[in-house]
Amino acid sequence: MAARQRGGDYRGFILLSILLGTQREVFAGRILYSVLEETDTGSFVGNIAKDLGLEPQELTERGVRIVSRGRTQLFALSPRSGSLVTAGRIDREELCAQTAQCLVNFNILMEDKMNLYPIEVEIMDVNDNTPTFLTEEMNVKIMENTAPGVRFPLIEARDLDVGTNSLQSYHLNPSHHFSLVVQTGDDGTKYPELVLERVLDREEVAAHHLLLTATDGGDPPRSGTARVQVTVVDVNDHAPVFSLPQYEVTVPENVPVGTKLLTVNAIDLDEGVNGEVTYSFRKITPKILQIFQLNSHTGELSTAEGLDYEESGYYEMEVQAQDGPGSTTRAKVLITVLDVNDNAPEVTVTSVSSPIPEDTPPGTVVALFYLQDRDSGRNGQVTCTISENLPFKLERSIDNYYRLVTAKKLDWEKFSVYNITLKATDSGTPPLSMEIHISMSVADTNDNPPAFLHSSYSVYIPENNARGASIFSVTAHDPDSDENARVTYSLSEDTIQEVPISSYISINSDTGILYALHSFDYEQFRDLQLRVTASDSGDPPLSSNVSLSIFVLDQNDNTPEILYPTFPTDGSTGVELAPRSAEPGYLVTKVVAVDRDSGQNAWLSYRLLKASEPGLFAVGLHTGEVRTARALLDRDALKQSLVVAVQDHGQPPLSATVTLTVAVADSIPDVLADLGSLEVPQDSDASGLTLYLVVAVAAVSCVFLAFVIMLLALRLRRWHTSRVLQASGGGLASVPASQFVGVDGVRAFLQTYSHEVSLTADSRKSHVIFPQPNYADTLISQESCGKKDPLLTSIDFQEYKDGTQNIQQAPPNTDWRFSQAQRPGTSGSQNGDETGTWPNNQFDTEMLQAMILASASEAADGSSTLGGGAGTMGLSARYGPQFTLQHVPDYRQNVYIPGSNATLTNAAGKRDGKTPASGNGNKKKSGKKEKK
Repeated sequence: MAARQRGGDYRGFILLSILLGTQREVFAGRILYSVLEETDTGSFVGNIAKDLGLEPQELTERGVRIVSRGRTQLFALSPRSGSLVTAGRIDREELCAQTAQCLVNFNILMEDKMNLYPIEVEIMDVNDNTPTFLTEEMNVKIMENTAPGVRFPLIEARDLDVGTNSLQSYHLNPSHHFSLVVQTGDDGTKYPELVLERVLDREEVAAHHLLLTATDGGDPPRSGTARVQVTVVDVNDHAPVFSLPQYEVTVPENVPVGTKLLTVNAIDLDEGVNGEVTYSFRKITPKILQIFQLNSHTGELSTAEGLDYEESGYYEMEVQAQDGPGSTTRAKVLITVLDVNDNAPEVTVTSVSSPIPEDTPPGTVVALFYLQDRDSGRNGQVTCTISENLPFKLERSIDNYYRLVTAKKLDWEKFSVYNITLKATDSGTPPLSMEIHISMSVADTNDNPPAFLHSSYSVYIPENNARGASIFSVTAHDPDSDENARVTYSLSEDTIQEVPISSYISINSDTGILYALHSFDYEQFRDLQLRVTASDSGDPPLSSNVSLSIFVLDQNDNTPEILYPTFPTDGSTGVELAPRSAEPGYLVTKVVAVDRDSGQNAWLSYRLLKASEPGLFAVGLHTGEVRTARALLDRDALKQSLVVAVQDHGQPPLSATVTLTVAVADSIPDVLADLGSLEVPQDSDASGLTLYLVVAVAAVSCVFLAFVIMLLALRLRRWHTSRVLQASGGGLASVPASQFVGVDGVRAFLQTYSHEVSLTADSRKSHVIFPQPNYADTLISQESCGKKDPLLTSIDFQEYKDGTQNIQQAPPNTDWRFSQAQRPGTSGSQNGDETGTWPNNQFDTEMLQAMILASASEAADGSSTLGGGAGTMGLSARYGPQFTLQHVPDYRQNVYIPGSNATLTNAAGKRDGKTPASGNGNKKKSGKKEKK
């Protein structure tokens, strides 16, 4: 709480000016506050924010703080209320002793503008000290013949308070012989004197005991007491007399301890005990008593401790001389201490703005210093200098404050740190000086963006990489410093196949290391184009970009996929048909495979891994064609089992196998007759089931024949009717179609060769017509579809009753085979060498792939010359109408399919005008494939 002003009216005028908001006067002069001593910590002193024209919250924002001059901080700023409050206990007596007015000066610093505002707080006295006597008991000796009215000085009491709180009066307890008189000195000090009212009689009373009380003027008043013992002595008619009424001496402050300063001398004309004089201090404070010492017999005054001009430059005391009987006299001693240059200047760094932005304009205040020298006069005059050739200069501020301002424009690229030596020198003899070193850092501004070492980067990584693996690292350098040079990395917000690129690649924002979040698949995409952004942390941030191309390298991770023969869906083993009249090199079937890899990893080779009759069949190394290696003999088994392996050229190579079962027969009836002799491979688990199927097929055939005979008989009985009755084998219609004729596929065979019975009313002969089937696996030319097929044969039922052996079946056409130009191979028109070579360069490979794409385009347009319908790539003529492009995955981009795109037609049959027999061609069924 602000204390009431006790000073002159001028302080009230200043406070009134502050309250009235005279901003100019507040800033131009000193701001004066007052506070009582001994107030609690945090007590209100004054509204400093209002007096400075600020809001309370601006004190912190603008860096307003108290700057003291080396003494204990007595006040503090409250940032919440904007008030000046006490920081601790304030004792006026410690600060100002008994000075009438106690003022504490300090400055308020506003950091943002480096402005100083002088503040003056008057410490108001409270009655917190009790009057005390130097000794608790005083001895006064009075001659018994002393006349009434004589006064005897007593030791006065001391009260550290001032004003009305100081010592005001003395009181003596009632006595018949003594009274008390108080004298006031020139300095206002009150001296008690004991007055003799009645003649003493030593023989009556040898000693008198009195009580002296000192009282101050506080509210409530405080008092102190001292005992006075009056001893009555015999007559002594002379008192000691000093040689001088006042002793003065001047000494430098650096005199050694124990130095004799002066000697007081008093003379007593009496003889004997009455003439012996002793010396003692009379008016002295406890602090002075510690500094000086007085010899009671010689009167020599010397130093007991070292003198310090800065603590006190003047001492005043009284010395008392007393003879044996007790007569006393007093003399004043004045000691003046001279200042010597024993204190070096002190430099206090009040505020430093470091680091300094390099774009700071000249004339900006960057530091504030306070210089002081505890010496006085010339010894306390201080000058301050800094090193030369620096972009800084010193300017004097108020009091002994100096400001360090910029003199030139700073350049961080030349000097990032300035080591400034500040030297303060006084004017004493010899001069004393002090140096302090200040490191002034220059802050870099963000004027350089991060830079990459290269304009673009290319990264090659193999496919099937581990997830989370580090694939590359980019680094950008920023020539700036600190936050301006701290680079963070990020990826651009691009997408790949409508998926954010951040789903595939991530980057460590601190190190620039790129990580793969997915295992890349070369078959899915081959490259990634992304942009890496490097940004610094400046304000505003600067950034630069670099393009990064990630190329995925193909690995041999795909096993060759066999497209034909397809895997059976009914659990049977596929059967391919070959006539016994086939010559060496006869094309039995062809294994078609693809590999989803590319390049060398997609180059496929075929080999015969296992055969039930070694040397009977051969497989094209590059074409996958299964041909007869020699002529078929009668001793060759009806069923031949072949295992064909397809292997790529990757490292390590991957392979797949397919098992083919070839039935050797000249005609379909021969197959039916010998069907029971087909044996399941030794490794089959369904040998018993095969036998049951054969028996079931035979039974179904018999039932079918009986049904046909019965229908024929009914027709003969009703031959006069002209209607044509149509009947179908319902038992066979429900059997699902299959591409295979095998131990599990007899009924599928019958379904493929479905019968159509036509009975006419005007003929005694009924016909069983075997229409030309859409064989799923037989190469049939389009011309042959329009001609009469031996299978479309009229059979007399009467003759049929004698057995199927009477049916005349044309022998197989030995000319039905691939021409030299039709044989698949790497070139399509070579000599059919089974040991053909792979394309020896990338150009040939690209030509073959272009041929495959051209065939696919023709098939899509319905203009293919391979004898198939639209969308079959010409393969339906060779492998049946069910083999269309929808069964072949699209590997146009990275798959080399061995073979040729030549037109597969029955050119030989057309040229010779021959009609293929019912067993003509190669009746093929798919084989069972196994993959490794």
